[in-house]
Amino acid sequence: MGRRVEGDGMPKDAAVEEFAALVRALKARDGRSYEALGRRLSVSASTLHRYCSGATVPEEFAVVDRLALLCGADEEERRALEAAWTEADCARRRAASPAPTPVPAAPEPGPGRGPAPDPSGPDPTGPDPTAEDLSAPEAPRARPRRGAPVALLAAAVALVVLALAAALLGHPTRTASAPDPAPASTAPGRTAAPLPFTWSIDSQLWEGGCGHTYLVDRAPRAVAPPPVAADSGAWAGTHGAVHGGEALVRITVQGRSPSDAVVLHALHVRVVDRATPLPWNAYRMDNGCGGAVTPRHFAVDLDRPRPLARPVDGLDASGAEVRKIPAVSFPYKVTSFDPEELLVSARAAGCDCRWYLELEWSAGGRTGTVRITDGGKPFRTSGTRERPAYVHDSVAGRWITDPDSGQTG
Repeated sequence: MGRRVEGDGMPKDAAVEEFAALVRALKARDGRSYEALGRRLSVSASTLHRYCSGATVPEEFAVVDRLALLCGADEEERRALEAAWTEADCARRRAASPAPTPVPAAPEPGPGRGPAPDPSGPDPTGPDPTAEDLSAPEAPRARPRRGAPVALLAAAVALVVLALAAALLGHPTRTASAPDPAPASTAPGRTAAPLPFTWSIDSQLWEGGCGHTYLVDRAPRAVAPPPVAADSGAWAGTHGAVHGGEALVRITVQGRSPSDAVVLHALHVRVVDRATPLPWNAYRMDNGCGGAVTPRHFAVDLDRPRPLARPVDGLDASGAEVRKIPAVSFPYKVTSFDPEELLVSARAAGCDCRWYLELEWSAGGRTGTVRITDGGKPFRTSGTRERPAYVHDSVAGRWITDPDSGQTG
């Protein structure tokens, strides 16, 4: 975590701006949201946003280095990023240095205090002016001043009274050797430890990067052309789209330790709501596409009363021979250096289903279950049977019905 370098409205240090620009470039290259990247880095979305805006500089380079690795930075880029962070961190430390404490002014004389010493008076280190001089006539002796001893005695009594009052009230005076109080983030009685791994999802995947169907409650003239796959989330959100027929969800799981593995035991499917399929138009994002590689995945039939996540082998037909990609079989181990991606294909034909996943894990004598949702909400997949289907004619610049495109289905 970091500290604010400068207050809002103040010009930021040039080193901080340069560092923030590099972080923003990494985030833009990756394309994932602040929340998704923050989960992978074990920081909040708002903290990552402050790194990108230059409002905050991380106190350690490790979190920035993990971001660089996640976003595919090479060794040279990571070295440049570390150099920029070092300069920005120096600026942060300079800004955080406390200002010199002003010297308090001398107190005004008050009741019970003697008058301030007269600078023009005799030097106290010199000979005593009241000493008896045999060569001069005897003069009246000066009366000793009593104000200063009285003031010192009153101050000592006041300190004793304050110390006794603090002890009686249960607030002992803090000394330099006393331990610092617990951070505000650790509530009394809280014993829950953080997860030994991080996870993130991408719920707007397309088959082969080009094939997908969305259900949208709009007429074709009110629907924008299909986006590129990287912008599918924004397009779906703008149109209130629901996955039609199939939803592809990729879950990335990564341990926090390079040596202490986390064991993944099972992936469960929980359907929280079933309804009749949505009576909306179906919009296909392609005119037919395919790929040479079918990734290994977990197949889920949401129409079943108790759907299961069934592991399915993948196929690689990019070479001279078709090669099988073995399915992920539980239990499965992950570390910080050996993450795993779990791809789930959830299909629905006769329902509008809302569902989520549960991932069972164990590590270091601990066990648990993580609920995997779509940003806190259930995933949603609806059947497209007998719904009007449209594809986009890029030449005419409009959506056309499926028979007009020469396709069936």
